[in-house]
Amino acid sequence: MSARAVVVEDLHVAYGKTWALDGVDLEAAAGTTLGVLGHNGAGKTTLIRTLTTLVRPTIGRVQIEGLDVVGDATAVRRRIGVTGQYAGLDEFLTARENLELIGRLTGLRRTARARADALIDRLGLHEYATRRVGELSGGSRRRIDLAASLVGSPSVLFLDEPTTGLDPLARAGLWEVVDELTAAGTTVVLTTQYLEEADRLADHVVVLSRGRVAARGTPTELKRIVGGKVLSATIPTGQIANLPFIPDTDRVDGDRARVSVTVDDAAAATALVADLHRGGIEITDLDVTSPSLDDVFTHLAHTTGAHR
Repeated sequence: MSARAVVVEDLHVAYGKTWALDGVDLEAAAGTTLGVLGHNGAGKTTLIRTLTTLVRPTIGRVQIEGLDVVGDATAVRRRIGVTGQYAGLDEFLTARENLELIGRLTGLRRTARARADALIDRLGLHEYATRRVGELSGGSRRRIDLAASLVGSPSVLFLDEPTTGLDPLARAGLWEVVDELTAAGTTVVLTTQYLEEADRLADHVVVLSRGRVAARGTPTELKRIVGGKVLSATIPTGQIANLPFIPDTDRVDGDRARVSVTVDDAAAATALVADLHRGGIEITDLDVTSPSLDDVFTHLAHTTGAHR
C-alpha cells in the first residue's frame, strides 16, 4: 500500500460553465484523518463525490491507494466506505436488516449477519437494531448509515458532514469511532461544518473556497495564520463605538454583545484589558485564548471573500 492513501492533483470539475472545483491539490497519508472545511458551495461535496467515483474529473488525476478513480473505479469502490449527507438506507427494513443486506451485497454471504451484529455492538445501536429505519430520527439514521459504511471494512472512509443532526453525546461517540479506525490504519477523509470537529479529529486540514484550496496544514499550522491571542469579552452594546479597535461582534441580547479581537501576544492582551478599564468599558465574561480553527476560518473568509 502506498503511504499516500489519497492523492488529488490539479483536480477540476465543471458543471456546465461553472467550475465546482478549480485546480485542487491534496493528499492524505494512510492511517490519518484529512479534514476538508469550507463554506456552503465551496466544493466539499463535489470533492467527496469525485473521490468516491460518483463524479468524473473534468481535468486532473485522483488516486485512492494507487488506483485511478476513473480507470480503476470498481477496485476503488471495493476499498472505500462512504457516509454521505443523507442516509442511504431502506426505510422499510430494520437497522440490522439494512446492515445484513449491505453485507450480502458486498460479498460477505454467510458472515453478513455476524458482521451486522458486530457493528451494532461496536456503535451501540441495540435500541435501533429491530426497528424500521423509517421510524427513526434523522440523528439515529446517521448512526446506522455510519455503520453501513463500515460493513465492508474499508481501508479509506469518506465522511461527508457525518455528525449533522447528532446530539453532542452521539457526536462524541462518532469521534471515538474515528479515532479507533485511524489507530487501526484506516484513512479518513472528513468534511464538516463543525470546526471543533476538525480541530479534534484531523491530522491535516484543507480549507476550500470557491472550488480552490484557500489554506492547508495541520490545525496548529493553520492557527498560526491568525497568530497571537484572541481577547473576547461581553460589553454593553452602547459602548462598542468607544472601543479602541474594530471588533468581531455577536449580539448576546438587546443590551449586551460579545466582542473579540486578535492581538500579538498575552502581554498585548493584558495591556488592552487595562486600556478598556481605564476607558470605562464595562467588561464581563472576559477570555484570552489562543486562536481556534473558527478564528482561522473567519480570517480566511475575510481575506478570500468566502462566506459561511
